[in-house]
Amino acid sequence: MLRPARPLDLASGRAAAFLDRDGVLNEAVPDPASGLLESPLEVKDVHLLPGAAKAAGRLRQAGYALICVSNQPAAAKGKATVAELQAVHERVLDLLAQEGVSLEASYLCMHHPEGTVPELSRRCDCRKPSPGLLHDAVDGLALNPSRSWMFGDTDSDVQAGRAAGCRTVLIEYPDTAHKRSGRSGPDLRARDLFDGVAQLLDYDGG
Repeated sequence: MLRPARPLDLASGRAAAFLDRDGVLNEAVPDPASGLLESPLEVKDVHLLPGAAKAAGRLRQAGYALICVSNQPAAAKGKATVAELQAVHERVLDLLAQEGVSLEASYLCMHHPEGTVPELSRRCDCRKPSPGLLHDAVDGLALNPSRSWMFGDTDSDVQAGRAAGCRTVLIEYPDTAHKRSGRSGPDLRARDLFDGVAQLLDYDGG
């Protein structure tokens, strides 16, 4: 799903910062069934992580196109509607905008191979660790993956970024440690997005 924040004028071959959402930009919340920290399902539960907007702003100032790429399978699992998940995402964008940051576009995968809602329950090329969301952004916005970075808090994010030809930053968000094996092999590891951006800009000479 492509949801541009405003008309796009990206130059061909521009570097992008692909940002996973939950655990990178906003806080995860307890899943009602498992108790594990997952994506928020209600607008009232959306809260940006400390320093996330400032970090995203630094990336934008450095010339990176900001693209959100996020798995959102709750609708496929019958835990929320597509409209509810879209409202949650819009709230994330609104909170970022309140701090002066806008994303170029967002790509969300709402599929899951073991879902209960037939039209969303299938294997797809867009659900990370597959790189389909990133490929769609690269093709649609004329981005250069070799100049781009993927920021995420799970092994799947690192795998998707690598498969798309990007360098990767693993955000070691404590509440999603259950989604990291320690063997994903990112280019950089960071405490949070702010730390990851600081490392990236130093790495790239920015």
